Amino acid sequence: MARFDFLDTPIAGLMVIQRKPIEDARGFLSRLYSLEEFTYVGIDKPINQINHTLTLLKGAVRGLHYQKPPYAEAKIVNCIKGEIFDVAVDLRQGSSTFLHWHGEKLSAHNNRSLLIPEGFAHGFQALSENCELIYFHTAPYVYEAEAGLNVVDTALEINWPLPITELSDRDRSHPMIHPDFEGVFS
Repeated sequence: MARFDFLDTPIAGLMVIQRKPIEDARGFLSRLYSLEEFTYVGIDKPINQINHTLTLLKGAVRGLHYQKPPYAEAKIVNCIKGEIFDVAVDLRQGSSTFLHWHGEKLSAHNNRSLLIPEGFAHGFQALSENCELIYFHTAPYVYEAEAGLNVVDTALEINWPLPITELSDRDRSHPMIHPDFEGVFS
């Protein structure tokens, strides 16, 4: 029995995952990952790293992060407490949706996750206090390969739902997109 529905977004390869919890009087069981089901939709690399984050303040933004090749990674983002606005930006060279973004509300209550393939930058805004996320990554974090886009770059025109209340120095220092930027993945 399938425990997920994989829903297409306007950007090829980027998918919303609708989890199907099993519920009874005791509560629920919700599967976050299944090698068999994820392989079926093209995530055929093993999960290499799992991260857990806590974002304390409503309005705080983390992102927009990515790793440069050969350390590019696919991510599965799950919100297990609170609610976030999760954003992925297409950075794939030659993509018909290059620099387009897509955002989804993920929460502990809507049982949705975002499946972000290689070639995307990722970030999110906390829509409530004390948001907790679990990320599955297909590649380990490599400091020298890390890069990012500026969350307020007018070339992206991301419509963050709330005013940005908190942003790390690292994320604030990400550069604006240069007009000659052609993407980072071939």
